[in-house]
Amino acid sequence: MTPAKILIIRLRRIGDVVMTTPALTLLKQHFPKARLTYLVEEPYRRLVEGHPSLDRVIAIPPKQRFKDFVRLIREVRKEGYDILLDLHGGPRASWITFWSGAKLKAGYAIEGKGFLYDIRASRRGGNGPIHSVRNHANLVRALGAEFDDAEIPALSLPAAKPDEVERVRAVLGEGGAGEGTKLVVLHIGAGNRFRDWGAKNIAALLELLSRLPNVKIALIGAAADQKVQAEILEAESGSAIPLAGRLNLIEIRELIGRAALFIGPDSGPMHIAASTAAPIVAYFGPTLPAHFAPWRPQGNRTVVLEKDLPCRPCKQRECLTNDFRCLLTITPDEVFAACRPFLL
Repeated sequence: MTPAKILIIRLRRIGDVVMTTPALTLLKQHFPKARLTYLVEEPYRRLVEGHPSLDRVIAIPPKQRFKDFVRLIREVRKEGYDILLDLHGGPRASWITFWSGAKLKAGYAIEGKGFLYDIRASRRGGNGPIHSVRNHANLVRALGAEFDDAEIPALSLPAAKPDEVERVRAVLGEGGAGEGTKLVVLHIGAGNRFRDWGAKNIAALLELLSRLPNVKIALIGAAADQKVQAEILEAESGSAIPLAGRLNLIEIRELIGRAALFIGPDSGPMHIAASTAAPIVAYFGPTLPAHFAPWRPQGNRTVVLEKDLPCRPCKQRECLTNDFRCLLTITPDEVFAACRPFLL
């Protein structure tokens, strides 16, 4: 089968969308004449809009009214896709797959949903955990594409537009990050409380980093992180550049691409950082690096900090020890020790 149109579905979130990009590159390499369309939720549109492997992006709201969902299904069916690749597997993605009218549907062998797909790939490895990027690549392989694991490419995001580049330059200038500065980008947000290292730990790390010569720290996060950002700045004397809620996702990538180091938890920005050349120091709590470590097949300037505990990994619904020890026993001194070699 030589497909003319392929629809890829990954609705959310930041890291999950970013980790689909090697699969996009593989699809374009092995089906070069196919028109690739990506279906994503609106907050994450900028992560794929303008990607060199894509011809079109369809962005939908995180929550849809029934009539809007019906309109979407009509649009999808009208396109007459030859292949639908469901890289998500969630409830709404499953309904879109079911009603899509695509000639060939491919997705993961998820309990209770396998009947949706003509082609299924397992997300479990016989020899241990499989990285999310490799899972997506395996689904492309299931379509008939032939490649070795060593050929799975790096993460790739669209280039920043001129106005986005200028905005990053402006905020760095305002923050005093001039020539000769070693920029450190520190992600202060957390997707949930299981990944929240805490304002106290972050402020202590900032204090240690600020003692190094020519180092300037930029704090990034969502608008919802501005309150904790204020707490951190107050505890640390306010010398960092506060950027929580001020940059879009590609501007964050542009910022990290200029940095001497990225620091943060297992998070969306960590995966954005993995698409750049910046070194990464990441601290993992309930999740395993075997599944979600920064994907860097062409050289790895990454340090992952984690604690070997019997309760890891967990489903992040209830902490069995009630103290989030998997993350909170990682100390600011340990993180600083991992950061220091990149900044000397």
